[in-house]
Amino acid sequence: MESPPPTPAARLGWLDALRAIAALVVVFDHASYTFMPDFRRELMPQFNTSRYGILVFFLVSGYIIPASLERRGCVRTFWIGRVFRLYPLWAAAVGLFLVAGLLGVARTRDYGRESAAEVVVAHTTMLQELLGTPSALLVLWTLSYEMAFYLLVVGLFTVRLHERSVAVAVVLAVAAAVCGTTGLALPSSALSRAVGTGPLIAFAAVTMVAAIGCASAGSRTLQWYGGVTGGVLALVLVASNGTVPLWEGLVILAVMFLGTAVHRAENGAGSWRYVAATAGVVVVCAVGSAWRYGDGDQFTRRGWILAFLLALLTFGAGLASRHRRIPRALAWLGAISYSVYLVHPVLLAVIDGTVGRRRQDDVVLAVAFFAVLLPLCALTYRYVEVPGQALGRRLARRMR
Repeated sequence: MESPPPTPAARLGWLDALRAIAALVVVFDHASYTFMPDFRRELMPQFNTSRYGILVFFLVSGYIIPASLERRGCVRTFWIGRVFRLYPLWAAAVGLFLVAGLLGVARTRDYGRESAAEVVVAHTTMLQELLGTPSALLVLWTLSYEMAFYLLVVGLFTVRLHERSVAVAVVLAVAAAVCGTTGLALPSSALSRAVGTGPLIAFAAVTMVAAIGCASAGSRTLQWYGGVTGGVLALVLVASNGTVPLWEGLVILAVMFLGTAVHRAENGAGSWRYVAATAGVVVVCAVGSAWRYGDGDQFTRRGWILAFLLALLTFGAGLASRHRRIPRALAWLGAISYSVYLVHPVLLAVIDGTVGRRRQDDVVLAVAFFAVLLPLCALTYRYVEVPGQALGRRLARRMR
């Protein structure tokens, strides 16, 4: 008798393993500031651990997010799922961090002339890093690029170009190469400086809400309008108001659409030959841009390039192992990886604000930090993430 087909959870177990690896590497990178400063100084010029983990996360998002939208076939339920997947834990982590700041056990950011309302609205859109507003928690900058990707994916879906992920990845990669090799660059948050942070936040927030509302409507015309508006907003913000170099922002989007192309090929909706060619274009453009434009004040070119290449190899290794059994520990860590990603900077901020950073490497304290972090994340997953996702699923069923 033939064995039954694997369940969706089993088929996507390799993605959980990749999330687990990415989350642990990012946590290690940030924890090294506190517990292992000597080791960090030796490692970072050779290998940018934070960029490695983040790029693995972006590849996984690129693989799974468009598939989630297309499986539902409904923009409305897609956005409901995203909101209840991201915001409950996001709100809990930011809230805990602000409470720690009020208690004097963690240092919060100084937003200068920005009003509290501007900061709150910018963060609520999750586009704060693209709106000239520093993230309350450092790791939240990646969610701004995730949100931009969601807007682009929805835009392509509404105009029926969502199957052109190979072409989109190539165009973005080539644009990154043009920017990187010619030295084309804009100052950080250039658009905010030109029109003002407050007006840009207000405009972007209203536009984003209107775009999501229209794209989720029943009218085909409104869907088209909302999708295009959201996609254009995302591209403009990434291109003119990011805090990472312009070429790197475009590489991030290209990497995510490369993940989408892999998913299509795996499911028979695309050619592996085209995926391989696309990967080659993305690699050449990204490495060329980093080598030509990479600034040692932000990161060493070699460290970024190695991180980028190893992230692609890690994703490829996971893809090649997708039919193998995934260790339960990795699957569990992958399930709680979002909690690990958002909770660890809060815990580190409290440690830095109370105990202080080590002047020399202290492996014992680093291990103790992980021993506290992982059970704490298991609790936030169980009592914050799971109920939020369950509520989102119930609401999505009602809204169909």
